[in-house]
Amino acid sequence: MRDNPPLPATSSYFARRWRGEVALAVLFWRDLLAVGTLVNLFASFAALVMVAQGVAGHWAVAVHLAPLPYNLFLLASVWRFRPRNRPAALAAVVWLVVVTLL
Repeated sequence: MRDNPPLPATSSYFARRWRGEVALAVLFWRDLLAVGTLVNLFASFAALVMVAQGVAGHWAVAVHLAPLPYNLFLLASVWRFRPRNRPAALAAVVWLVVVTLL
């Protein structure tokens, strides 16, 4: 029986973060707090504009919650980072709650 060749390593944005190949400082401060917060602010602003324009509320809620899969990915990436940085992981949970509710 022949051994299977190793899978090629990808250098995609998501794969590098999931595998912990990005420094925690970059993952937490830039990706989660800076970029993630901006994405959520944009979605929230767009949802507010939709409500002001009279669009059905369920569409505005959908736009507001659209970044949630990305937010959960960032949270999981911080949580999985080894060695685990408990303050960063807990701050990421608080961040997720805040950006989801606001």
